[in-house]
Amino acid sequence: QVQLVESGGGLVQVGGSLRLSCAASGLTFNSYTMGWFRQAPGKEREFVAAIARTYSAYYADSVKGRFTISRDNTKNTVYLQMNSLKPEDTAVYYCALDFTAVVVFTPNDWDYWGQGTQVTVSS
Repeated sequence: QVQLVESGGGLVQVGGSLRLSCAASGLTFNSYTMGWFRQAPGKEREFVAAIARTYSAYYADSVKGRFTISRDNTKNTVYLQMNSLKPEDTAVYYCALDFTAVVVFTPNDWDYWGQGTQVTVSS
């Protein structure tokens, strides 16, 4: 059974940093694309970042230069380092896994999801 468990969310001030982690189990982690999405209250879930099995990384324009996605296949874990946080980054952040090698940006195309972790940026 595939499980994704996020951690690392919390409350941070504007300009601060957080690192999210997502531990995967029940599959061969290094074979799949991993990603992060977020959903703010009243808004649709949106793509944040993804990292392919080749380690190629992709980012939403809104987070480029501030967020960094990485993966450690020895720990079956994907990370999202978030710097220079803004109030508009406030959302529930979800880890996701996609069985396909091609990175896609729409939530419906991803296969497994974690439960989410809250990130709140206070001004």
